[in-house]
Amino acid sequence: MAGKGFRYRTILEVAIIAVVIYVLIGTPGFSATTNSKSVSTKQHEVPVAKAKIEQLVYPSKDLNCPRHDYNVHIFSTSPLVLYIDGFLSNEEVDHLIASSSDKWKVSTVSNEGKEMVDDSVRKSEKAAIARDTTVQCIEQRALSFQGWPQETFIERLWTQRYNVSGHYALHYDWGMATKQSRRASSFMVYLKGDCEGGGTNFPRLPVPKEEKWCEFIECNDSKEVEGVTFKPKRGSAVFWMNFDADGRGYKETIHAGMPVKSGQKIGLNIWSWYQAGHKIPDDS
Repeated sequence: MAGKGFRYRTILEVAIIAVVIYVLIGTPGFSATTNSKSVSTKQHEVPVAKAKIEQLVYPSKDLNCPRHDYNVHIFSTSPLVLYIDGFLSNEEVDHLIASSSDKWKVSTVSNEGKEMVDDSVRKSEKAAIARDTTVQCIEQRALSFQGWPQETFIERLWTQRYNVSGHYALHYDWGMATKQSRRASSFMVYLKGDCEGGGTNFPRLPVPKEEKWCEFIECNDSKEVEGVTFKPKRGSAVFWMNFDADGRGYKETIHAGMPVKSGQKIGLNIWSWYQAGHKIPDDS
């Protein structure tokens, strides 16, 4: 239930959380369902698009990452939604923002397999960042957090910049999914939140009763906006599973990037892709 178990987690408890995530990701079955008319859930017969495989990334063989600590708060267990305070360090945040500075391009949306610009749905800029050691260590931290699930890989990381009026309408992260391949989980990581508005809204998640959650969610606008809106707090992240243990898409994970009223928001998307039978290429 949302809001229960709010407290800092010990190392043992974080390990238990990782095991739970591992079990949920490891189930290969899939049968996506949704009641949203605005989101396509057509199941493809092809196991996975070649373009998706080409977006998966793999760590360098000599990668050595420093230890990094963070605090985990369980927001919901079904679907599993976690708030991670301090997922990135200040140095990592600054590095990602600097790495994106000369790479911004207008964000697109996919409509029946075609990429297009549609400000009514998504108004932002995105940047594909170079995979240096810092970025690769963040990729591996995301997998480690989930308990290193089998046949699951990180998609190439993108940063997203939202200026005034920037937003992303309600959507699911699991639009393209099959029994063999799907976007198993998502991280919404906040790099910059010097703004009014710009939170991540989940209209189908219940608002917790505990006031302690007001440190991480918007409590003042609860009557104006349905569901829960997570604040864009620098270095923090919201993690959620996109599918249940039977492989059905969670309709509760529909979410939106709320409009930025003033200032600027920069985020980082980390998506974990399950691909049955796929292995790290020998030449990676």
